[in-house]
Amino acid sequence: MTTTQVLIVGAGPTGLTLGCELARRDIDCLVVDKAPRLFPGSRGKGLQPRTLEVFDDLGVLDAVLAAGAPFPSFRMYQGTHVQWTRTLHDMLGIAPVERVHGVPYPDAWLLPQWRTDELLRDRLLELGGRIEMGTELVDFVQDDTGVTATLSRNGTLDRVHARYLVGADGGGSFVRKALGVGFEGETFETERTLIGDVRAEGLTGTYCHVLTTGDVQERFSLWSMPGTDYYQFVASMTADEVPELTVAAVQKILDERSGRSDIRLFDLNWISVYRVNVRMVDRFRVDRVFLAGDAAHVHSSAGGQGLNTSIQDAYNLGWKLAAVLSGVPDGLLDTYEDERFPIAAQVLDVTTHSHRRNFRAPEPGQGSPDIFQLKLNYRGGPLAVDMRENPGAVRAGDRAPDAQCAEGRLFDLFRGPHFTLLGFGADTASSVAEVVRGQGDRVRARVIEPGIATDATFAVGAAFRNYDIDPAGPGALVLVRPDGYIGVVATDPAPIQNYLIW
Repeated sequence: MTTTQVLIVGAGPTGLTLGCELARRDIDCLVVDKAPRLFPGSRGKGLQPRTLEVFDDLGVLDAVLAAGAPFPSFRMYQGTHVQWTRTLHDMLGIAPVERVHGVPYPDAWLLPQWRTDELLRDRLLELGGRIEMGTELVDFVQDDTGVTATLSRNGTLDRVHARYLVGADGGGSFVRKALGVGFEGETFETERTLIGDVRAEGLTGTYCHVLTTGDVQERFSLWSMPGTDYYQFVASMTADEVPELTVAAVQKILDERSGRSDIRLFDLNWISVYRVNVRMVDRFRVDRVFLAGDAAHVHSSAGGQGLNTSIQDAYNLGWKLAAVLSGVPDGLLDTYEDERFPIAAQVLDVTTHSHRRNFRAPEPGQGSPDIFQLKLNYRGGPLAVDMRENPGAVRAGDRAPDAQCAEGRLFDLFRGPHFTLLGFGADTASSVAEVVRGQGDRVRARVIEPGIATDATFAVGAAFRNYDIDPAGPGALVLVRPDGYIGVVATDPAPIQNYLIW
């Protein structure tokens, strides 16, 4: 029997992100997947700004930016006539995010999922992690010491003992079903989405080409995929309209919905029929087994939230697993469900609403969806401690904003597996020193004073502004968690020291 500290089932974005998180903390982990190779399609193609921040921390952002492209505009056709061209922000009815307000990567990024998976796999291997394709989990049992899993490799059974097991094995999760965890929600039984990757002749420009004969509800979309000659096609239909999964059948749908004959599809690389499910588990943890990503929640693809939410699950769970395996109390792992359960429910609401809108204009007074995932927070949760009588707009539990200070960029300071302590005001220096004394590499610190920023794109006192702290007021201590969320805001070191038992 072989051993590992964490067995991760599923080599998609969730499992690979979690593997990277653990490997960079020197936690031995094994990622297994029953498929013979990584997922070949472009399915989850949109990376949101918050996900780009995670990739910055994991050390894959440069490769992601080099391989992808900014989200293209939508171009609507009626036959061969271009009706309009609109940006993603136009489509959502929201203003662009401003980089100056603490968001270094304000634009959604387009990258085929197969490429995202490759980059995460390469980073996992670079960090010393292990991945085995063609390896299927067929059984597991757990006790007080860990989980004993039975794996099948080419029909040969092997047992692996792990301290913890994480099911990141998709919507049909074997792990979830074996645990008997409920998966509540609904299935849109009459709806189907045909999706795949194909090459095309007859289109020009880098857009999401939305082809119609005039009715936007009967459309055929072709997304330009960066770095390749392929387009991702998407066509919604009723269950009884699903054709054979051939390029000829897809071509027929395109011709009918566009009213055109000048676009030719060929070289079908991947195709799938997607049934919309809106479901989530009733538990994210059963003793030593956890569920993450699509194994825990499935959404409509509208709004591009599924892959991004899954990566956030892994990012939340990774540092907590590593901390417990390094000796902190096991109770920290309960906060994974406490924090991610309400987020999953909230994202299900956003995606379902976007799905039902179906390209219709937003209704007046309707709030803007937070598809960029920058406003999702853990306020009120067990790891959010704000000791101020009158907290400002940025509070414990919120995503920690970026800022350029005289001493450098905050996100550069955050990058890595540590906590970060920010002291706002020169009078916090002694408190900062008191907290970090004896913490070693576990906590990095910086005292920030109001002053002129070194980057002309940032205003004076950017950090104070982005954290909504009055530079003329009393000093404040802000502890940022390893996953980039604010854990504590206080005026004295005691709450920070108490928090760092985790």
